Amino acid sequence: MTHEIAESTRRSMLAASGASAAAVALTACGSGASDGSSSGSTGAAGASGSAAAGGTSVAKADVPVGGGTILADAKVVVTQPSAGDYKAFSAVCTHQGCIVSSVASTIDCACHNSVFSISDGSVVSGPATSALPAKTVTTNGDNLTIS
Repeated sequence: MTHEIAESTRRSMLAASGASAAAVALTACGSGASDGSSSGSTGAAGASGSAAAGGTSVAKADVPVGGGTILADAKVVVTQPSAGDYKAFSAVCTHQGCIVSSVASTIDCACHNSVFSISDGSVVSGPATSALPAKTVTTNGDNLTIS
């Protein structure tokens, strides 16, 4: 009888510790790239963007020629493929909804390695099969407004 009680207690302890481990694992999964953070090298996500009446605003100086910046809070990526030519796209990867992670000569998503064009948001390489949706960019002095 003592053996049955000890075994029952052992099983209860293992079940409880397994549930705790699962809760920790699920919590850790919630802090990935899809939370709006950026691990990219160009454009500290959300650092230069601000909400403006009618859209999101970013300084032209924060969008490098031949690259871009990610405004993670607004879920927008702004690029400048050539001098003075500004483009904006949704920063939500069309593959599985992660926020894109970096912008240089391409827009990259680190979740599954999809790559998009800075000129038109089209897929350069998958697994994504759809382009990033375009946004409207309006120039206002030294700033850009994206809507």
